[in-house]
Amino acid sequence: MMKIDKRDFPVSKVRRYLEPGPIVLISSRWQGRTNIMTLGWHTVLEFSPSLVGLMISGGNHSFEMIRNSRECVINLPTTALTDTVVRIGNTSGAEIDKFSEFGLTPEPAQEVGAPMIGECHASFKCRLHEDALVDRYNFFIFEVVKAHVAAGTEHPETLHYTGEGIFMVSGRIIDRRSLFLPDRLI
Repeated sequence: MMKIDKRDFPVSKVRRYLEPGPIVLISSRWQGRTNIMTLGWHTVLEFSPSLVGLMISGGNHSFEMIRNSRECVINLPTTALTDTVVRIGNTSGAEIDKFSEFGLTPEPAQEVGAPMIGECHASFKCRLHEDALVDRYNFFIFEVVKAHVAAGTEHPETLHYTGEGIFMVSGRIIDRRSLFLPDRLI
């Protein structure tokens, strides 16, 4: 292996390298109103139960909707929705109906009141599992109670935000299953 030469880098920009996963669209419903927000700050916390952490800014319109309803749907867009993802992030649900504005289809989700987004590759219906970190860090811990994923494409092209308006697209798949111990293939 070759040693890599490194240089100093601004700590305020480490997200360029550490963003954990794809950009998602969070849909919510509270008091008869729906909303969608673009989110990049999320992480898987546990496998069983399936727990996911979301950092939702307190200034975001979705924050109080999700805090009050205690549920949401995490929707996974593909690169086909790149411009829509950016536009959703540039608008406020306090001012517009984002489903109508962006031509997205709200689909009912029996397990939660928040709608799924019909145009997304996957939808994960979530209920609040833990709110101990919400007041201090705006960090919600949700349990995924039901998941729906499009048939046919196991590894869709997803968007990964690196900051400053730049996205990376998920790349080629590298299969190393043969190197894993059987009990580590989670």
